[in-house]
Amino acid sequence: MAERFGGAHSPANSRPEADPLRQAVAEDRRVDAAGARSNLLFVPAVIEAVLSLWSGAAGLALGLVAAAAMGLGAWLTREGLRAHAAYDARAVARRPAFPRKIAGAVLIGGGIGLAALATTPAWGAVLYGLVALALHLGAFGLDPLHDKRLDGIDTFEQDRVARVVDEAEEYLAAMRSQIARLSDRALEGRVAGFQAIARRMIRSVQEDPRELPEAKKYLIIYLMGARDATARFVDLYARRRDEDARRDYEALLDDLEANFTERSARLLEGGREAMDIEIKVLRDRLAREGVRPE
Repeated sequence: MAERFGGAHSPANSRPEADPLRQAVAEDRRVDAAGARSNLLFVPAVIEAVLSLWSGAAGLALGLVAAAAMGLGAWLTREGLRAHAAYDARAVARRPAFPRKIAGAVLIGGGIGLAALATTPAWGAVLYGLVALALHLGAFGLDPLHDKRLDGIDTFEQDRVARVVDEAEEYLAAMRSQIARLSDRALEGRVAGFQAIARRMIRSVQEDPRELPEAKKYLIIYLMGARDATARFVDLYARRRDEDARRDYEALLDDLEANFTERSARLLEGGREAMDIEIKVLRDRLAREGVRPE
């Protein structure tokens, strides 16, 4: 069935009021951090599983164990790359609770070593495994091993920000997965637009944790409500295409976007006001010392 063109230069998106939303969605787009190179790690596991089918009972068991280790290692590596990208994207972040990339390197090295046992002595298999482990760490690196913190902000406040951001991201991810069940590109775009606006507030709080008390209600209570409302709407709309329910849901997104945009602007204005005060205090102090900056 034909679909309406929805590109950047289409009439529907050329209106001035569409620009902020389109800009927010563009800012939210991210290339998958895992990429094709991590997906290639699954290839040796598949090859090993297939080749072990003609290796007898003992060879089959050993080959399947090796393939399972390599497959699990490839999956952990892919998830570790995504976790590392999320860590790098945040100004304040806690290190991953489980080092996925390191665990993936150990599993892939172990799987390669087990696979090599079929044709090489034990010392050779160990050597193959160690080489594979070293190559993996060289290609994908280590997991973040330290928390990322801001200077001048105490540890307790930064931990609070990290917990709130993690919870907010969980709500946003749940919204996206729920709305994806409908396979409706227009609704997915609306939700993505709201999420991009919400992440502006998240970035503002990450850059200045002192803004957390004002933003916490939005990032926790409002996002939790948005997630629950999305789940109820998807359940209803999947059973019967109720256009009234769709209009109500889109109106809810409009209200959320307006409120989050307004609050984010206030947070930015608060930051500018605090900066202006600090600059004025500094200039007064310099003036007392006889220094008059231009």
